Amino acid sequence: MKHSVEEVVLTNGMRGLLVDVPDATVMSFRFHLRAGDYFAPIDQYESAHIMEHMVLGANERFRTSRKFNAEFQKNGAYNNAMTGYVSMYYVAECADFEWERILELLVLSISKPYFTQEEFKAEYGNVHEELTGFLNNHNRVLFSELNKAFDPTGRLKTDADRLELMKNVDTAAVKTHYKKTHRSDNFRFVIAGNMKGRRKQIERLLESADLERGERFAFPGDTIRSLDSALYVERKEVKNLSFDLSTFKMERISEEEQYALHLVDTMLTATLHSLILGEARERGLAYYVWSTFDMGSNNTSWDFGAEVSKKNIEQLFDIMTFQLRKILDGDIDKDDIEMAKQYRLGAFQMGAQTVGSFVRSYGSRYFYDETITDYDNIPDHIKAVTKTQMVKVVQEMFEDDVWGLGVLGSCGTEYAEKLREKLQILWR
Repeated sequence: MKHSVEEVVLTNGMRGLLVDVPDATVMSFRFHLRAGDYFAPIDQYESAHIMEHMVLGANERFRTSRKFNAEFQKNGAYNNAMTGYVSMYYVAECADFEWERILELLVLSISKPYFTQEEFKAEYGNVHEELTGFLNNHNRVLFSELNKAFDPTGRLKTDADRLELMKNVDTAAVKTHYKKTHRSDNFRFVIAGNMKGRRKQIERLLESADLERGERFAFPGDTIRSLDSALYVERKEVKNLSFDLSTFKMERISEEEQYALHLVDTMLTATLHSLILGEARERGLAYYVWSTFDMGSNNTSWDFGAEVSKKNIEQLFDIMTFQLRKILDGDIDKDDIEMAKQYRLGAFQMGAQTVGSFVRSYGSRYFYDETITDYDNIPDHIKAVTKTQMVKVVQEMFEDDVWGLGVLGSCGTEYAEKLREKLQILWR
């Protein structure tokens, strides 16, 4: 879809991007704050999450959540909110004809929430149910336990920890977190849709938000420790084994390196003919194998994982170590590189079909450091990646020797440690 983008800086300290998609029949909104769990007191960890549940609820105009959402959704509009460790998001999408009404309701809910005791009790229960449900998601359980093990500060919590800490949160804690974080200078936004003749009205509505001024919190750095032994999470009722292998580069990799690592991920696990997943499927060893990387302000993590039977997991680890060692040794077939590039180019084009895709794509970088992605030149960046860059970024991901393996299932600690030993060849 053809589009153009411009940055706007408002008098109240908000700033963001307006993505003009002339033929769009939908408007998409995404607001970002640094207001996640990190910014809450450690003994009131869930105050951020419970607050996020309550903001899109009762407010100055609508005294209950049900009434607000009945009004918001009456023409099919969608809204949601998400809380992470650092970031908090408020999102909405609506038909083009009601964009102004929906933006006005969003601004109302974000700037004039009513944190009533009745709704606190309801959302406390909903968050408790949500976290309890997460305990049945074995991959999430493993991921959170592994992240906690990597963190020497004790700030990262599992869902089980969060359930225990909920008892320390009350309406006063929710209001305190809101007042601390919901300052106009802490807001960033991306709005995508047909912008013709609408910029001034969008700016007016956003500047009407009745919010105090305040700082845009700095993105926190992370302290990460390497794990000297496998992390084993016992689940006797689980027949297969879930694993998560994480390795860290103790700095944020460059944009050029990100394109290279995306291609490596594609080459290894993105398709049924990729080097790791493809061979695993061909040999009947695993239904799905994934890999992905993520970046903080001072580190980059690269993860591999799967759910696989005990009788197959060692063979899968052999495939993984063989393919990764080949890349570390500089051995990449040019045909595999071209396959990965063609896949990424096609995925990029298919990912530009909706206004929501533009909001997510631009927001992922803009919300971190206010860089506007050079969207039109992404295909050129993909094409420009070289074998040398791919080898170099993989070598960098293993050179700091900060890593760990987590295993969930019923194999026992000793077997989990045996699996870890099979991977040590990657850090030799």
